[in-house]
Amino acid sequence: MPDLTPKEIVQELDKYIVGQDKAKCAVAIALRNRWRRQRVPDDLRQEILPNNIILIGPTGVGKTEIARRLARLANAPFIKVEASKFTEVGYVGRDVEGIIRDLTELAVNMVRSEKTQEVQDKAGEAAEERLLDLLLPPLPVSARKRLEEASSDWEEKQGETREKLKTQLREGKLDSRPVEMEVPQRVLPFVAEVFTPAGVEELDMNLQEMLGNMLPKRTKRRKMLLSEARKILIQEEAGKLVDMEAVLSEAVTRVQESGIVFLDELDKIAGERSQTGPDVSREGVQRDLLPIVEGSNVMTKYGLVKTDHILFIAAGAFHVSKPSDLIPEMQGRFPIRVELDSLSAEDFVRILTEPQNALLKQYTAMLATEGVSIEFTPEAIREIAHTAALVNERTENIGARRLHTVMTALLEDILFSASEGKIKKVRITPEVVRERLFGIVQDQDLSRYIL
Repeated sequence: MPDLTPKEIVQELDKYIVGQDKAKCAVAIALRNRWRRQRVPDDLRQEILPNNIILIGPTGVGKTEIARRLARLANAPFIKVEASKFTEVGYVGRDVEGIIRDLTELAVNMVRSEKTQEVQDKAGEAAEERLLDLLLPPLPVSARKRLEEASSDWEEKQGETREKLKTQLREGKLDSRPVEMEVPQRVLPFVAEVFTPAGVEELDMNLQEMLGNMLPKRTKRRKMLLSEARKILIQEEAGKLVDMEAVLSEAVTRVQESGIVFLDELDKIAGERSQTGPDVSREGVQRDLLPIVEGSNVMTKYGLVKTDHILFIAAGAFHVSKPSDLIPEMQGRFPIRVELDSLSAEDFVRILTEPQNALLKQYTAMLATEGVSIEFTPEAIREIAHTAALVNERTENIGARRLHTVMTALLEDILFSASEGKIKKVRITPEVVRERLFGIVQDQDLSRYIL
């Protein structure tokens, strides 16, 4: 886990998320507490449990983005799930333990990728030798004997030829040369839906893994460019160098010690049990989620995973329901509650310009690929922000996502005709914004726009 102070964590989050200082502060403290826990004596470490967080606020204000960026900062396994897609035990639906299984699978892929990156140099050297064998295949024993008898320095010449080829290979001079080699055939796993007492579970089974070496590995002879063959061989050699036992052990540890689960739409499962019939998406789901949030053991294909120290960040708009509508046990497991602020026109101006992935920067970069230079005047940016805020007030408030609607409508003609090469430079002024967005402001029904 990186050695970042809460202040530094907030500064990193500021690069991508505008405002919401209270929420940033809460998650920064939660992340730093993990770092602190790792340095506490062993006897007390197991007793320190994470303080789970509920982020309360309307859609489009940055709840998901805060959790996602936090996970990237911590280099931690992260999964986002919607609480509303789970149903109570006994009804057909997803089992809540699937969250931890999916999180573990993500952690395995993350650690495998890191370990593969560490052995890239060694894998590259091994792949280089295999490529040289393809370019200069070893001769049969009988032919070698004849050449050795005919010339005493044959082996030395062979070595010189191999060194020349190696030099050309490293300089990239042979990349376009065709080679023929055996390539392992990809075997797609067999996916089956199994009805279990806890719901429907998807099991993916790889027969090759299940039967080990009993089944011969299927290969296919393919002709390809040397540059493509190099990538395949590096991947193969890296797979041989990575210790999968160590990968699985580290992945499980990483899930248990630093995993983050973002539980979205928590407000959809808040509220009293229905009195008129089975309500399979409210209190029952909360009771199923409770053991995982409290701390339990979940069986995965990589072994038991303890959920005691996984950080759960829940989020919801809570328009209809409120956090106090959750069952008491669930409320107790989310002691930190942070209310996020609605976004104003001034916030939209900052969102359009300040973050590293700001929307204006994205459109500028995309149009630059077509040779089109686009410039937004400060007044035009304020007009775009004002329009987005106005439409949010008049219709459904979808927060910063409204900027996508507005920007797409504003630049639709330019994006459509940019590839024709007739446009080279575009300047967006307030007048242009008002002219092109007049229809959106007047039209109360925005259902035809992709939100």
